[in-house]
Amino acid sequence: MSGLKDTIKKAGLKSLRRLFSSSLQRRLGYPENTKLLIIHADDLGLTETENAASIEALEKGVVNSGSIMVPCRGYNEIIKYASNHPEKDLGVHLTLTSEWDAYKWGPVSSRENIKSLIDDNGFFLPDKKGMVKKALSGEIEKELRAQIDRLLSDSIDITHLDSHMFVAFAPKVLKIYAKLGKEYRVPVLLTNDIPVKYLLSPRLIAVDKLLYARNADFKNGFTGFYSNLLKSLQPGLNCILVHVAYDNSEMKEMTGNAIGFGSAWRQADFDFFTGNESRRLLKENNIQLITWREIRDKLVRKP
Repeated sequence: MSGLKDTIKKAGLKSLRRLFSSSLQRRLGYPENTKLLIIHADDLGLTETENAASIEALEKGVVNSGSIMVPCRGYNEIIKYASNHPEKDLGVHLTLTSEWDAYKWGPVSSRENIKSLIDDNGFFLPDKKGMVKKALSGEIEKELRAQIDRLLSDSIDITHLDSHMFVAFAPKVLKIYAKLGKEYRVPVLLTNDIPVKYLLSPRLIAVDKLLYARNADFKNGFTGFYSNLLKSLQPGLNCILVHVAYDNSEMKEMTGNAIGFGSAWRQADFDFFTGNESRRLLKENNIQLITWREIRDKLVRKP
């Protein structure tokens, strides 16, 4: 351990991160300059519409990974798909917030045991800041474990952990998040912006670039935004987060007039990543799609 500390002092933070990330392609069996990319659909299990579009994007589009919201009403439906398609790259979208006014969800574990995570109606709080301020660490861990264990009890071979609304990146949650990844022996979505102590284990993998759209990108058009993103992708491990659904009555009722992650937004995500342009750009820019399952089996569960 003293040798590692000396390395940290000599190399400096930025150099150390380069040391850990520069060999990732080689560790996975690819040339050093390979542009690795996971195209990841969040929010599977959210609604029937979200499920249907996500399944189509996984089957017919270039989306090659996804994660499941265990507490939501579409859970049982997406589990049927996952059970019948064990080859799909599906993880746990760890959920501690419930942000939509028209549709609420609560915990998987008993409400009596995680009172700091819920409001007076038994639902998760709507925003990350409020949740982090109120929640007790022990109750956070209890609920996150319950969500992971529910998927495992349904015989789903989970490939990774990530988190709804980036709640896991909050300092109070991050330690638990990393701990659960190690314990369940799956990669967790981490970035190079988190404290370096979480990147020192060779079994904790950080993506070099975590990419996703903002409101301005939607207003300017997703075709241009995603096209430029794929053209400018750099070597390393990259992950694009998308939210795919159909712009129909169910999704409109849930999201109302919201722009960010609203009904039209999710349809636009679906349209681009199931269209021919996305396939063409991946090929022309020599982008290698990779899954969390491959990372799990080659690096995290490597003997």
